[in-house]
Amino acid sequence: MVVAVRDAVSAGQLVPGEIYSVYQLAELLGVSRSPVREAITRLADAGLVQIARNRGFQVVVPSARDVDEIIDIRIVLEGMAVRRAAEYSTEAQLAHLREALKVMEVAARVNDEAAFWPADRALHDALLQAAGNARAAGVVGQLRATLALLGPPTTACGRTLAQIYAEHVPVVTAVIARDGVTAEREMRAHLEATGRLLRTQCSTPAHPN
Repeated sequence: MVVAVRDAVSAGQLVPGEIYSVYQLAELLGVSRSPVREAITRLADAGLVQIARNRGFQVVVPSARDVDEIIDIRIVLEGMAVRRAAEYSTEAQLAHLREALKVMEVAARVNDEAAFWPADRALHDALLQAAGNARAAGVVGQLRATLALLGPPTTACGRTLAQIYAEHVPVVTAVIARDGVTAEREMRAHLEATGRLLRTQCSTPAHPN
């Protein structure tokens, strides 16, 4: 449902700040009202929509300050995670990281965004899981969903999939080498680069890809 709302915002079907009813969203998505009501409650808990009592809901798009706060939290959580992954991950987890990075590489090579972004999420999740912190993985997933409401991904600002993939390589390489300090530094660099580009999108209305 988060992805559906994000896509509707990007396509201009849902305009941030406008009030929509559950009925309108159900019709837009072609689903029944019951799962939409449940999803709206979850989205509100995550800060992705704001419920207007007896009126409906409105989409909340992150501000530049929101982006800064989210990136800061991700730097702390994911920086700590890759350091711990370098120290404590099992050989099976390291093999999983290699495979996840390979999937990203293949998608980047053929410029397949539909395959690349799920691979990107999977790699970040694998790093968090290798650190042994499932709760952090859940928090990061929610934060990523909030940033997704900005509309097009950072490739809309000229960043290529190959560049994004290249930012992940030193992180995984350091984790595999059991070098937690370098892994944390490289993760910070990657997230800071992402944050800079996302901030530029906060002043630009969402638009179709």
